[in-house]
Amino acid sequence: MTQRTGTAGTIRWVASTAAAVLAATALAGCAGTDGAGGSAAPAPSPSVSPKSALLAAVPDEKDPAFRFSGSDLTGKVSGMVDPAAGGMELTVAEKVAELKSTMSLSFRVIGQQAWMRVTFDGKQDINALLKLPKRWMALDNAKIEDPADAPVYEGTDPGNTATIIRTAETVEEKGDGTYVGTVDLTKGQDVATAMEGLDIAALGDAAKQVPFTAVVGADGNLTSLTLDIPAAGKQKASKYVVRYFDFGKAPKLAAPTGSDVQKAPATAYELLNS
Repeated sequence: MTQRTGTAGTIRWVASTAAAVLAATALAGCAGTDGAGGSAAPAPSPSVSPKSALLAAVPDEKDPAFRFSGSDLTGKVSGMVDPAAGGMELTVAEKVAELKSTMSLSFRVIGQQAWMRVTFDGKQDINALLKLPKRWMALDNAKIEDPADAPVYEGTDPGNTATIIRTAETVEEKGDGTYVGTVDLTKGQDVATAMEGLDIAALGDAAKQVPFTAVVGADGNLTSLTLDIPAAGKQKASKYVVRYFDFGKAPKLAAPTGSDVQKAPATAYELLNS
């Protein structure tokens, strides 16, 4: 699940590149030393098309804080969105085989201010080895070489569900809040960006009719979108899954304070600029 035009994509990209950078750095140092919730929704009004009803269910700025999760060929991401605060938190877990550890990389974003946190599991104190604090690190966007990689709050749909649903030629409401149809992944750069990590060209004509299932809860909120992506060449069949849940139950986001935060050291920018 990526949004490479923004924060979710940034964290996925940073995680994948940072894993390799951290592994090499740490090894050199060692050598020297939902689930989705919600009940079924009632059928939409006959005057509203199923596609319009589904798009209306996508989270917007009027919604309370909620959680999300997603998975695709590039891995998994999870987090929270707080529209009132203009904030988002995202976490990606990336295995670093060379270190026999899993790196958890998180961003918290409120407006234009962002914080990053990197932690590792396992017995070895990799954070200390890499001189990366375990606390939240306040980022200075001026020190991020590519402005496009600076994490900022970008709205309430980190899974790009609206972008994808808009490409559907037909959407059918099946009852119990379930919608089915097909989407066209060849429609524009926004879709290609949303599906980063997927070789759309390799899918050929199949990319124009990718089956999907969406579920809307009784509260009118989209709770899941699943795309069934066929195999193509060396690319295995896969699913693109987005889940939105805990509307009004997720905690409000605030800037980390006190002993929970410090200024980001140079090593943090080395990761972001690698």
